[in-house]
Amino acid sequence: MIEELTQRYLQAVDRAMPGYVRGLYVVGSAALGAWQSGTSDVDAVIMTSQPAGGDDLAQLAAIHADMPRSPHFDGVYLEPALAQSWPADRRAVPFVVNGEFKTGKPCGELTPVLWLTLQRYGIPVRGPTVDELGVRVDPEQLRRYNLDNLREYWQSIVAAFPAELAGVAPDAVVDAGIVAWFVLGPARLHYTLAHGDIISKAAAGNYLAQLLPEYADLAYRTVRWRAGEAEQFTATDLVTAGDSVNAVADDAWRRFGN
Repeated sequence: MIEELTQRYLQAVDRAMPGYVRGLYVVGSAALGAWQSGTSDVDAVIMTSQPAGGDDLAQLAAIHADMPRSPHFDGVYLEPALAQSWPADRRAVPFVVNGEFKTGKPCGELTPVLWLTLQRYGIPVRGPTVDELGVRVDPEQLRRYNLDNLREYWQSIVAAFPAELAGVAPDAVVDAGIVAWFVLGPARLHYTLAHGDIISKAAAGNYLAQLLPEYADLAYRTVRWRAGEAEQFTATDLVTAGDSVNAVADDAWRRFGN
């Protein structure tokens, strides 16, 4: 499916915009060997031969609108100058998230984590080998990004849980994907801070269980759910997931912050 999707995209873009895409590298779960049918999207870094003009953007929008809705083919577009500087400031570049092509908006995917994934695990579909790209990852920038993301993104969201769940019965069934998102996402960032590397969401569940054993049961259940097993989650589980976010973030700041 991964090869089928990338080839479908390349055929479409080559037909509509010959010579425009000069490199395509698969990142994300597929690069980490953790891609799961029905759950995972296909993520890519797409290198272009020139900056995108208005006509280019219109063509790209049409190409992505015609791609399959599942799994999504997501990615970040890098014009030649950006493929030399490896920006991690979430600037506005063309990108695709959840299958939707976006322009003129900050790209939240432009982070040190993306470049670390590309550098260590990127799979070339078109273009030179990853080693030849000269991908640069600043260790301090990587550390600050993960710490700030844990505090400013993850902890800020779960801070609203008490108010949002105040009227929800503890045993009410909730979206399993949401619970897994909060359980596994912060653990991946903690792992990167501790080891300077990237792990998959499934591996993050095992890491969380070892790091904070009080959340092991919930972590293993989310991993089983991602693997396709029948697992049901309740509002109580979501509260526990929120607690795990704070525990992971606080531990990360205590160990790696300054």
